[in-house]
Amino acid sequence: MEEFSLSTFLAVFEEMFGTWLFWAMVGVAALITLAYAFVLIRDHGMGMRRFLLAQLSMPVGAVAAVAFVLWVTRSRVVDIGGPIDWIVLLGVAVLGAGGFSILVYVAQSLIRGGRDSDAT
Repeated sequence: MEEFSLSTFLAVFEEMFGTWLFWAMVGVAALITLAYAFVLIRDHGMGMRRFLLAQLSMPVGAVAAVAFVLWVTRSRVVDIGGPIDWIVLLGVAVLGAGGFSILVYVAQSLIRGGRDSDAT
């Protein structure tokens, strides 16, 4: 694989997760992103209390993302080989933590309603 392109990455992810699961994950990520943009526009800023609670949820998202990838690929932690495996799993953990924190922030904002006194 000498040349990196978007189609190469899409093919690898579709092969790894399966076509339906991969595109379902892309769709869910797009919906959460749109909901996050909606909440930020509606509230004219971020609520710091909600932001703190979202940040505190990040370890849960990191562990869940790594567990999900290990489950989908039918792997175990003992199957991790070289440094690239560790780097990829670290990247999965970082993306899972960030995505889960955004999900938690959006859920809090949609459940509690509009802007509270904790928005800046």
